[in-house]
Amino acid sequence: MAVLIKGKDLSAKIVEKIRHEVLTYDKKPTLVVIIVGNNPASQIYVSKKKHTAELAGFNSRVIELEESISQEDLEKQIEILNQDEKVNGILVQIPLPKHINAYTVIEKIFPQKDVDGLHPVNIGRLAIGLKPYAISCTPQGIIKLLEENNIEIEGKHAVIIGRSNIVGKPLSYLLLNRNATVTVCHSKTKNLPEIASQADILIAAVGIPKFVKADWIKEGAVVIDVGINRMEDGKLIGDVDFEEAEKKACYITPVPGGVGPMTIAMLLSNTLDLFKLQNL
Repeated sequence: MAVLIKGKDLSAKIVEKIRHEVLTYDKKPTLVVIIVGNNPASQIYVSKKKHTAELAGFNSRVIELEESISQEDLEKQIEILNQDEKVNGILVQIPLPKHINAYTVIEKIFPQKDVDGLHPVNIGRLAIGLKPYAISCTPQGIIKLLEENNIEIEGKHAVIIGRSNIVGKPLSYLLLNRNATVTVCHSKTKNLPEIASQADILIAAVGIPKFVKADWIKEGAVVIDVGINRMEDGKLIGDVDFEEAEKKACYITPVPGGVGPMTIAMLLSNTLDLFKLQNL
């Protein structure tokens, strides 16, 4: 039976450590989150981010904008925040309405205020092995979970199922930079179960409930489930068939309480780093 990798416990320690550090400064770090429209899932995520930021002693603001806002007006709002010296981190909650180009919006954020680590400058620096101003939160949280549990990365075969700009691609760079051999799979990958079964570290990030079956998992592999899927009965489940997978894996993250809390903890860690970059 697999050992559970509990991100909830580690994230609480990280937030508490950040809170103590913030108390030593004359000013508080300020995080601003922009949410466009009334997507229920986004509203829940933003509420959690604001609450946790306040627990850590940050100034936390949420700017709520109408779904009908134009690309130009959204970018103007970002420019105001870019120029505001009191604002240390800017986050635009994804997804955005279909008429908004998310890539262009992210590119408008100053790289030194891009708390999500998604600006092309930050992703580019990560890709070539330079330190970004901020590292993408979920991938960074996954690495922290592996390191905290003394799971060796160097020389291991890591298979990532999902190639998103938010998780799959930046995570592949983080793993490569730690000398893992990385395979990134996606919807066009052939023989996916066979490839997955070769993984020492298997990461599922596709957003499909119970997509990864137990027979895809090598005996003794580490399984990281990034998926958060809400079922009709309100239950949250991951991209991995957890009940069967935990019988084969040596380590596995639960859903909820695994990767999710680490994403918010890394968001606060990034905000603090950007605050220090701008003020110290």
